[in-house]
Amino acid sequence: MLRYYDATGLLRPALVDPAKGYRFYEAVQLAAQPHHRAENLGFTVAQLHAMLDEHVSSCVGCCGLAPVEAWLRIIELEGAMPVDDIEVKRIPAVRVAELTATATRLEPASINPVIQPLYRELSERLGQAGLTPEGPATSYYEDAPDGDGVIVHAALPVNADPGRAHGFEITDLPEITQAATIMHRGPMGNVMATIQTLARWINENGYRSSGHVRELTLECPDDPDKWVTELQEPITPA
Repeated sequence: MLRYYDATGLLRPALVDPAKGYRFYEAVQLAAQPHHRAENLGFTVAQLHAMLDEHVSSCVGCCGLAPVEAWLRIIELEGAMPVDDIEVKRIPAVRVAELTATATRLEPASINPVIQPLYRELSERLGQAGLTPEGPATSYYEDAPDGDGVIVHAALPVNADPGRAHGFEITDLPEITQAATIMHRGPMGNVMATIQTLARWINENGYRSSGHVRELTLECPDDPDKWVTELQEPITPA
């Protein structure tokens, strides 16, 4: 996807490794200039909104509806996300029971269909094992060893000995010495605008990201619009 964005001019990397061809991007590029990308696709933002309202399944070439919808969400929320609740803190280690699966990409459209069944299954297996979660759920991610996709971890804190039993693993999730955190309110399908806000803050305040964001679910009622999730991004001084 990044190669396609580069080739079509939608998103140019800040630097390309001449030996390995790896593309590097600055934090401020996460927004990827969505207004300009919409124009490059040949549409105004208003036209893209109209297309979404009419439930068009695709708009042009290889660019499907889901990426355009994600860009529009970022456009709508760009500059409107508060930064008052961003803080740097230590995230303590916690013992968790977890299940894992692989998603194709680290984006809501790929993650959500994978992680939701994992939590349902994990809750059932914990009940069968006579274990009760000791706190809120933590979702975290790591690159697949072969570079093909991302490993999704659905974890619930428990008071039990580590190991494998009852169809799940109990392990210690290590502390994050320094994390930049922000509250995301609403469904996780809209999380990219909050992640973008956090990334900009990290870049503008003398830090750099040192790992994938963890997601700590603080409130999860039936109405997704009322969900509250703390995003925890590992950081180091820039």
